[in-house]
Amino acid sequence: MISKKQLLNVLKFLLFLGVGVTILYLVYRSQNAAFQEDCALKGVPAAECSLIQKVIDDFRGVSFFWMFMVFVAYMMSNISRAIRWNMLMRSLGYQSKFINALLSTIIGYFANLGLPRLGEVVRAGMMARYEKMPIEKVMGTVVVDRVIDVLSIILITLLALLLDFNTIYTFADEHINLSEKFGGKGALLLYLGIAGIIGLSLFFVFRKGLLRLAIVQKIVGIIQGFGEGIKTIGKLKRPWLFVLHSISIWLMFYLGCYFCMLAFEPTADLPAIAGLTVFVFGAWGMVIPSPGGMGTYHFLAQLALGFYGISGDDGFSFANISYFTVQLGFNISLGLLSLLLLPSINRDYHPVAVA
Repeated sequence: MISKKQLLNVLKFLLFLGVGVTILYLVYRSQNAAFQEDCALKGVPAAECSLIQKVIDDFRGVSFFWMFMVFVAYMMSNISRAIRWNMLMRSLGYQSKFINALLSTIIGYFANLGLPRLGEVVRAGMMARYEKMPIEKVMGTVVVDRVIDVLSIILITLLALLLDFNTIYTFADEHINLSEKFGGKGALLLYLGIAGIIGLSLFFVFRKGLLRLAIVQKIVGIIQGFGEGIKTIGKLKRPWLFVLHSISIWLMFYLGCYFCMLAFEPTADLPAIAGLTVFVFGAWGMVIPSPGGMGTYHFLAQLALGFYGISGDDGFSFANISYFTVQLGFNISLGLLSLLLLPSINRDYHPVAVA
């Protein structure tokens, strides 16, 4: 008999998978329609105009050197994450093996392909099992790890907007007519400032009533959790090393995206700042609940490439090359390998606490 919890997990998986597949299909359908129109303008027969075939051909034409560099960046980010995670566990009095942290991290990414956020539970469970640690303490380190990631992606997003605001604004203005609605960039910033001041003023006046609402209490709890996560860093023996590996994780993520752009001819000549913008949009696509960011990553990465004049069909090809290489290629193959290696590596291993 299937338990209620198992049935609920299956239904969640089907729901998130359905969301991802639906978004991916809608992206494909819109780009396929545009691709067919482009073929018609060029006089290419419809029978010889297949977006799926174009994606396959684009896969075949990528630079294997740059795709190898994508793999190197992927592994370097995982290595830094494993070291950073071990630092958190050491602060709790546990000396865990680096290889266990690394393989558990990779398995976590693999599990996320099945159900969003499942990877956090799975990697904590793996570490607790092989390091003989209380699961609640391991989950605590995972929560801190994710808090730092959330703060990191927010900061990187702000950096991308700061460095390439003109490109993003110009694209949005052309497609949404922001100038007509707000009267230019200066007016837009003014309206945003006024809205912010009004919002803060209203919150201050009605704060007592608002703080009684469950959703506000939850938001406050999340903010407090962020604060506790930041305080944890200060308790580490070498907080500067923790910060260094945090920077390394996201730098490698960015380089992996940019190397993939260099591997694909239509995006190979884009500047490094374009890589940052595409990376940020794609990263938020991975955050939105769907198995491994399926569909949501495609939509947002393709949207960002449009800022720099990359056509929709080429953007769709890039999103597929990036997604299927990292999410399906690396995460599945290395995830399965890690599942096989962990038991044998820990067969005669006996963890010891930090003195």
